[in-house]
Amino acid sequence: MPAQLHARDLSVERGGLTVLNGISLTVSPGDRIGLVGPNGAGKSTLLQLLAGWLEPTSGTVEATPADATVGLLAQELDSPPGETVAAYLARRTGVGPASDALDRAADALADATAEAFERHQVALDRWLRLGGADLAARLAGALADVGFTAPGQDRSEVPTASLSGGEQARIGLAALLLARYDVLLLDEPTNNLDQRGLAQLEEVVLASPAPLVVVSHDRRFLERVVNAVVELDDHSRTAVRYNEPYLGYLAARELARAEAERRFQNYQTDKGRLTDRARRQRDWATKGVKAERNPPDNDRAARGFRVDRTEKLASKARQTERAMERLAVVDKPWEAWQLRFTLGGAERSGDLVAELVDGVVRRGDFTLGPLTVTIGAGERLAVLGGNGAGKSTLLRALFGHIPLSAGSQRVGRSVLVGWLDQTRPGHDDAGGFLTAFEAETGLVSNEARSLLAKFGIGADDLTRPSARWSPGERTRAALASFAARGVNTIVLDEPTNHLDLPAIEQLEQALTHFEGTLLVVTHDRAFLDGLTLTRRLQLDRGQLVADDPV
Repeated sequence: MPAQLHARDLSVERGGLTVLNGISLTVSPGDRIGLVGPNGAGKSTLLQLLAGWLEPTSGTVEATPADATVGLLAQELDSPPGETVAAYLARRTGVGPASDALDRAADALADATAEAFERHQVALDRWLRLGGADLAARLAGALADVGFTAPGQDRSEVPTASLSGGEQARIGLAALLLARYDVLLLDEPTNNLDQRGLAQLEEVVLASPAPLVVVSHDRRFLERVVNAVVELDDHSRTAVRYNEPYLGYLAARELARAEAERRFQNYQTDKGRLTDRARRQRDWATKGVKAERNPPDNDRAARGFRVDRTEKLASKARQTERAMERLAVVDKPWEAWQLRFTLGGAERSGDLVAELVDGVVRRGDFTLGPLTVTIGAGERLAVLGGNGAGKSTLLRALFGHIPLSAGSQRVGRSVLVGWLDQTRPGHDDAGGFLTAFEAETGLVSNEARSLLAKFGIGADDLTRPSARWSPGERTRAALASFAARGVNTIVLDEPTNHLDLPAIEQLEQALTHFEGTLLVVTHDRAFLDGLTLTRRLQLDRGQLVADDPV
């Protein structure tokens, strides 16, 4: 029987705040639902509720049939210390926990009770359905398919903590290849995947028989794979489903917003017209009453006529006021908070920004170079290549963040760099983020708080160490630092990871007007298309294979 997932009236409250409010959603066979909304709207929370990782404050989640397996492949590895690739894949495919449950059920067979036998049968069925019987046989092929291992190579016992961001992305893709869940939930599966990985991901998702819900910032991916969109509203904390592909959703959303604005404007017009009419009628009636206190003559018939007219005007005013009361109130459409910022503010650097001459970096079995690369002031470069090509290593080598094994490196004079690292590390701010941010930027408390608020970082966040923030929050904090310090060179390593779609579009806009030097590593096809570039560097296995002007 094909699996379905039913969420009914889900609500979540944390610390007195409503995270989700009455969300209902059915995930049916054939559904490929894109879950969208700004950062903080509750997308990951909703996925965790659907997967059973979290309990809602109210509402229910039910699978049909009841024993259907639901798998969430989250955006970060979150591996315990010492966990190997093989152990990680067993855990993420559900086979590891199912194996543990089967072992416990087997131990309980010593009781020889009907209940013990039934529990063992249920555990065995689940283990088999999740692919436990042949996981080990399939694992090597999956790792090779995603490019994590070369033919004949075994890296299944490598600790996941030692892997690069690109390698972690490949393992996440391998987990998707190996998973046999009845319902799939994917949280940012495109992060750090290169073009080959993105193509594989799209192929797997489109071929999967399981209904799925996916959160992604990659617009091209959403355009190609989803056939419905659920939008979370960060104001009402509710959800609206659009049974349209992604581009159809965008058009339908704009139509809905235009219609909401039209209804509000019509309401404002009607309300204003009735208010003005009631005021005029009341004014005329009041003037009539005052006039009768000092009548111009003693003509009783004329006075009766004027009194009657005044009473009619007062009656009309009351009728108009009742019409205003009957007028259906239309609230002003909510305008969501948007990230709006500019970058720059520093004097132009010298003509040379950074240079690498015959530079070589050796890390384990990977070697970058020898490479000679010169970056001039005002250049706008994209550094391209597959996972493991050495893109991040090249950026760090250019600016002296890692030592060279051979060759030389220098940074030009007056170069002020804003650096967004792929890993989004937190600040050294064990005492709270605000103090560290003030020290870094030179802003006083009120100035720092005001600027950070513009980047969606509120007062409650400032007392927490940034290491406990989400990657999206740390990304916005880094951009706030650029804006505060003033920079003439920006280095962005996978900048769209963890940003919501409106923030990505605003980042594109800010970079369009940035007059300094830009170096960017990204696999986000839509983001790359939106940038104005002067040059593209192409790396392959640590070597510079192309350096082309645009």
